[in-house]
Amino acid sequence: MDLRLGTRGSRLALLQSERVALRLRAMGHRVEVVTILAEGDRRPNPAITVADRESFQEGMFVSALERALVEGRVDLAVHSAKDVPLRSREDLIVAAVPERADPRDALVTASGGARLETLPPGVTFGTDSPRRVGFIASWRPDLRHRPLRGNVDHRLRRLSAGEVDALVVAAAGLDRLGLGERADQRLDPTVVPPAPAQGALAVQCRASDQRVLEVVVRIDDPALRLAVTTERLVLEATGGGCRAPVGALAGVGDGRLWLVAGAAAPDGGERYVVRLEAEAREAEAYELAAAAGRELMERVVSHVA
Repeated sequence: MDLRLGTRGSRLALLQSERVALRLRAMGHRVEVVTILAEGDRRPNPAITVADRESFQEGMFVSALERALVEGRVDLAVHSAKDVPLRSREDLIVAAVPERADPRDALVTASGGARLETLPPGVTFGTDSPRRVGFIASWRPDLRHRPLRGNVDHRLRRLSAGEVDALVVAAAGLDRLGLGERADQRLDPTVVPPAPAQGALAVQCRASDQRVLEVVVRIDDPALRLAVTTERLVLEATGGGCRAPVGALAGVGDGRLWLVAGAAAPDGGERYVVRLEAEAREAEAYELAAAAGRELMERVVSHVA
């Protein structure tokens, strides 16, 4: 079968999409990778103002790819699963969650060898994630946050230029770019719970395209999908979006589904992390996420959504 695979044009997005393309080609399909310019890529300046932050809407890296699917310009699209809105279009479906890289966040410095607990007082760390800011501030209130966005390569260049003393980025992005050695420390999920679905890939297609659906579902990882679904349900249970200061990481092993979830106030003044476990079934995933959401809302209620 000939398939047109839509992707963003960043180096990381292209590498991620090529991993999916290789799986499909190994199944005997011909895959053309089609680059689509996403709204989130139309802003080349990684320095973010307050107005930028307020206009940084959920799904801005996904909507252009979804339009390409609906208009028939591509047959499937590869997203970073954490960017997919909680409520997607009814005419589209995430048909596969095929793989996940390291879901944790990573601390990166120019000189290397640093740890969150040993950074000198007053140093600056760059990130545009309210979740990262809140959790880092809860552990190290003496550190200074500097808003910083842009792709991983651009952030690393700004680190090298001395604009910040440290970065907090997704370990998965470093690993997939072949830069895993740049991570000084991979942060424990109980210290900085990662963004729900961080590091996982999501393959989306038209719900009505049975021909493509039958192909894509063959690369789905059911256990990984259950874990990612659980994490995203925590976000939904707290009423947050992809920019909420809520983190969650789930996994499946020995028939059990485990979950670590947390929320933090933007200034780090409040933080709470919960650990729960249940049978590895979809019904239990909803109950587990709902229970975690209730605890987070009760403990850090004014800052979650």
